[in-house]
Amino acid sequence: MSDSPSSGPPASGPSAGAARWRRMVEGVGGAVIGWVDRCGETVRFVGDMTDLLGHTLRWLFRSVFVPGVRLRRSALAYQMVRVGVRSIGIVVLVQIFIGIILALQLAPTLRDYGQLERVADVVAIAVVRELGPLISAIVLSGFAGASIAAEIGAMKEAEEIKALKAHALNPYHFLVMPRLLATVMMLTGLTVIADVVGVFGGFLTSWLVLEVPPATYVDLTQSALGLKDLFTGLFKAGVFGMLIALIACCEGLRVSGGAEGVGRATTATVVKSIVALIGVDALFTAVFYVFEI
Repeated sequence: MSDSPSSGPPASGPSAGAARWRRMVEGVGGAVIGWVDRCGETVRFVGDMTDLLGHTLRWLFRSVFVPGVRLRRSALAYQMVRVGVRSIGIVVLVQIFIGIILALQLAPTLRDYGQLERVADVVAIAVVRELGPLISAIVLSGFAGASIAAEIGAMKEAEEIKALKAHALNPYHFLVMPRLLATVMMLTGLTVIADVVGVFGGFLTSWLVLEVPPATYVDLTQSALGLKDLFTGLFKAGVFGMLIALIACCEGLRVSGGAEGVGRATTATVVKSIVALIGVDALFTAVFYVFEI
C-alpha cells in the first residue's frame, strides 16, 4: 500500500490573492445584506405597530361613541391591577434609590461651589422631568410588557385568537385595547408616585447625610418645580406606556414556533421597549430644549 500524499503548504501566488479578495468581498456583502434585512425588519415592525395602533384607536372610538360596542370595564380593571398596581412596589424601591444616588453624586461638586443646598433643585428637575417617567417605563417594560407579550403569544399558539375570530370577537377590541389603555393610564399614575418617592429619597439623603435643613430643601424644591415640569414628565409617561403596550402586543401577535417563539417574543419585547423608550426620550428632550419647554 502506497503512502498517502502529505499535504503541502497552502497555495500562494495570484490564485491565493484572488481567493482572499473574494472572501473579503463576500464578507462585506453578507454584512451589508444583513444590515439591510435588519433595517427592513425594523420598518416592517414599525408598520405593524402603526397598524395595530390604528385598529385599537378605531375600536376605542367605537366603544365610546357607537351604541352596542361597549368598553369592557372588567377587563380594563383587571389589566390595570395586573400592569400597574403590582408594579408599585418595585417602582417605589427603584425610585427611592435613584433619589439617594442623585443626591450623593451631586453633593461633592455642589459643596465645592458652596451651593450644597442646591441639590434639591437638581434632584427635583431630574426626577420629575426625566428619571421618573423613564425609569418607571423601563421597570414596567420588564415587569408587564414581557408578561403581555407572553400571554398573547401563548394565546396565538393555542389558536385562541382564531377562536375569538370564529365567535365574532375582534382581537384588537378584546385583547389589545384593554392592555393599551391600562398601560398608558397606570404608567402615568406610577410616574406621579415615582416623582414623589424620588424627591423624597433626595430629601432624606440631604437631611440625614448632607445636613441640609429640611425647610430649605422643601422651599428650593417648590421654587425649582412648576406645572410645566410635571406635565412634561406625565406626557412622556403616556407616550412611553403606549410604546410598551404596542411593542408587547405586536410581538405577541407575531409569535410562531411554539414555546420557543413565545420566549423569543418576550425577550424581544424587553429589548425593543428599552431601546424605543430611550430613543423617544432623547427625541422629546431635544424638542423640549429647542422650544424651551
